[in-house]
Amino acid sequence: MKRCHRCGREWEGGKRQPAVKDFCEGCSAYLHCCLNCRFYDKSAHNQCYIPNTEWVGDKEGANFCDEFEFADADAVGPDGTQQGKAKSKLDALFGEKSDASEDRAPSDFDKLFGD
Repeated sequence: MKRCHRCGREWEGGKRQPAVKDFCEGCSAYLHCCLNCRFYDKSAHNQCYIPNTEWVGDKEGANFCDEFEFADADAVGPDGTQQGKAKSKLDALFGEKSDASEDRAPSDFDKLFGD
């Protein structure tokens, strides 16, 4: 499912990728931009997984990048990156610590190591 990076509205274009000047019907954000690309990564060189891409100063602005591929909304996390999705899954796996789990943890540790 392809969604706008700004408002989350699903893109219902008839093409595989949005054109450079295509915009979201919900919030008027450009769709062919770094923040909607599956290769966008804040921690990578030029903030892109493709190492030879040119720097794009405005990540929300329309660009002419030939490497652009619309990110699948199910593959990115709340911060818009694939690492964010992985972190979200990891957080869901371990969940928030409650007072009960913190109280139980030392005794489980002690049982494990016989202390």
